[in-house]
Amino acid sequence: MLTLEKFEEASEIVKKVINPTKLIYSDYFSNQTGAKVYLKPENMQFTGAYKLRGAYYKISTMSEEARAKGLITASAGNHAQGVAYAAKAYGCHATIVMPTTTPLIKVNRTKGYGAEVILYGDVYDDACEYAYKLAEEKEYTFVHPFDDLDVATGQGTIAMEIVQELPTVDYILAPIGGGGLITGISTLAKMLNPKIKVIGVEPAGAASMTAALEKGEVVQLDSANTIADGTAVKAVGYQNLPYVQENVDQIILIDDTELIGAFLDMVENHKMVVENSGLLSVAALKHLDCKGKKVVSVLSGGNMDVITMSSIVQMGLMQRDRIFSVSVLLPDKPGELARVADVIAEVKGNIIELEHNQFVTTNRSAAVELRITMEAFGTEHKNEILKVLEDNHFRPKLINRDESRHV
Repeated sequence: MLTLEKFEEASEIVKKVINPTKLIYSDYFSNQTGAKVYLKPENMQFTGAYKLRGAYYKISTMSEEARAKGLITASAGNHAQGVAYAAKAYGCHATIVMPTTTPLIKVNRTKGYGAEVILYGDVYDDACEYAYKLAEEKEYTFVHPFDDLDVATGQGTIAMEIVQELPTVDYILAPIGGGGLITGISTLAKMLNPKIKVIGVEPAGAASMTAALEKGEVVQLDSANTIADGTAVKAVGYQNLPYVQENVDQIILIDDTELIGAFLDMVENHKMVVENSGLLSVAALKHLDCKGKKVVSVLSGGNMDVITMSSIVQMGLMQRDRIFSVSVLLPDKPGELARVADVIAEVKGNIIELEHNQFVTTNRSAAVELRITMEAFGTEHKNEILKVLEDNHFRPKLINRDESRHV
């Protein structure tokens, strides 16, 4: 059972290793929603995510004998770092099984804390199955990333801090993967103040908790397809489900495309890197009627590799029409390229790439294709650029994202 006494104990214990993550008031998201929105920046933890809380508290409850035999877990990355960090603090060996798709930064950081890393399987569930096999063979103690009430208790210390800092909070939004975080937060929040609304947020491509709630039991999804890799779980924890059924007021599903926009919003308005799973609670704000309320969005982690970051930024800029590509046909003669550039410059378009194709037709004197990729301030500015190109008889044709190599 999750009890207030255990939550209080966990809150004191995790203080030894966590970085205090004070709430950040967001002018941007408050203006967007009409609410008073605060961010709980767990992406600023030493290990880059909240998972350190549950891992450290879980290991604190184990016997010396169990620690001496060694620990093992499976994780997409954040729990891995939490266990590795906690195991090092307690002086015990940790083996971490991670999916082969885990971002490199998470793999390297886990190794950096002294853990042995094994890459296995495409998603968390494959890695978990292999980790259980190794635990049995080598008599390691398995530290589950979410289906463990001690782990959930450690994660719930986030709610303790939120309520202590903002006693009049109305809504707490938190991501859902396997359910450990939302179990801890929702259970403690309701203990402290039953009026607090706790909203869970899942990626639409891995909505395992939604499926479980609809059926009334844990459901194994066929796939967990989402860019929110930290919440790409096919089945939620059996121990978590009853607590979610009792304490979570609503679950919101978020498409991957919304996470791309949320990443841009966070970088540009708060100068913070938050991984896709951690952005679920931010992307959900526009789906929630919370005007006049005090809302806390939990940013669960910030472990994202630079290549993924670059791709997300580029896709986000295209999504918001701040980068776009057009094709125009020009006579193959001197000065035409300069003429196009001048027209675009007149309306403050910024060309970032040109691709000249002389073989679009056999009659080169009639036309050659010029593909232009440029920056704009947004949709209105993009339409202004297209209009001036049309007015100057360039007949621009938009190149959609699937055709563009910039996606």
